[in-house]
Amino acid sequence: MIDYRAVLNRQVQELKPSGIRRFFDIANEMDNVISLSIGEPDFPTPWHVRQEGIRTLEDGKTWYSPNRGFLELREQISRFMERHYQLAYDPKTQVAVTVGGSEAIDLAVRCLINPGDEVLIPQPSFVCYEPLTRMAHGVPVIVETRQEDRFRLTAQELRGKITPQTKVLILPYPNNPTGAVMHRADLEAVAQIVRENSLMVISDEIYSELTYGDARHVSIASLDGMKERTVVINGFSKTFAMTGWRLGYAAGPEEIIAQMVKLHQYGIMCAPTTSQYAAVEALKNGEKDIAEMRRQYDMRRRLIVDSFNSMGLPCFEPEGAFYVFPCIKSTGLSSEEFCRQLLYAERVAVIPGNAFGDCGEGYVRVSYSYSLNHITEALSRIGHFLKTRQAAP
Repeated sequence: MIDYRAVLNRQVQELKPSGIRRFFDIANEMDNVISLSIGEPDFPTPWHVRQEGIRTLEDGKTWYSPNRGFLELREQISRFMERHYQLAYDPKTQVAVTVGGSEAIDLAVRCLINPGDEVLIPQPSFVCYEPLTRMAHGVPVIVETRQEDRFRLTAQELRGKITPQTKVLILPYPNNPTGAVMHRADLEAVAQIVRENSLMVISDEIYSELTYGDARHVSIASLDGMKERTVVINGFSKTFAMTGWRLGYAAGPEEIIAQMVKLHQYGIMCAPTTSQYAAVEALKNGEKDIAEMRRQYDMRRRLIVDSFNSMGLPCFEPEGAFYVFPCIKSTGLSSEEFCRQLLYAERVAVIPGNAFGDCGEGYVRVSYSYSLNHITEALSRIGHFLKTRQAAP
């Protein structure tokens, strides 16, 4: 018998599986489950975008693209970033197209970190940053954010975590799982510390187009002295409901993007070409689609926040993404136990807050990227679950 534990990479074996997928997989094996667990738009990719993908397949455009992605797509990305975030990037040298935003994050981490470098990771946050840092032989340093700060990264908390070994700050805003948004004043304070300590920033802005009210997205790269210190990560999954097309991009200094492309060409070669053609159409003619999806999400957001607060589960009002992060401490249950009991008692799947870092304990992540009917039924079941617990002797 082969001892596979001796054969397999030790670092990979030590990584914990994603807490998001674990509850999703359990729910998939049960009947009559309503899931508010996965951050995937319930909208289909806009028809004109799908149509362009279909047309290019019918025309036989199925060849490789350049490693960096088709130049026309990179040009459209550059125009989109300048139009929306006042950021100008040379599409020939400062933009790379990747297989989803996730690959772009991985490439940026591996290209910026040497063994032993410390990476500052605000939490709660998406599950990939810490494992990717470890696999690059970096040292994750967790910066906890709190509800009283609306889960924003504060300059005070950031400054307290910096050491001579600190190299990179990961900035995941708008935030998954909390829906927190960093406003310009917040970013200015963070940028000052970054500049003072000669840090680099990986700014994951995948939810940049999903902000609500007056909280329009500001990229830290647009602030004075930050463009040369920042790799901006974005993509098409959330903005254009193109999750399955697996297309993202990175924009940043030419010297960093060149190294990311080098890794990309050895590991991936190029992003799917059909997806790239479709993405050109999305960027050219998709502004109305973004506005309509944002309007729908905003309506769902207000419903779900009001509902949790009325149930007695305090929920601050998120300004971005499509998640809420209600506090469940009043139930006396841990995040894991709350989610487990809710799933088995009422067939509703949500994600434990501690899946996004230890400081997420006492919260759960609930996605509102689902239809109003879906959300309304789930909220009814959650309300019944809470009433049943209160009535129990």
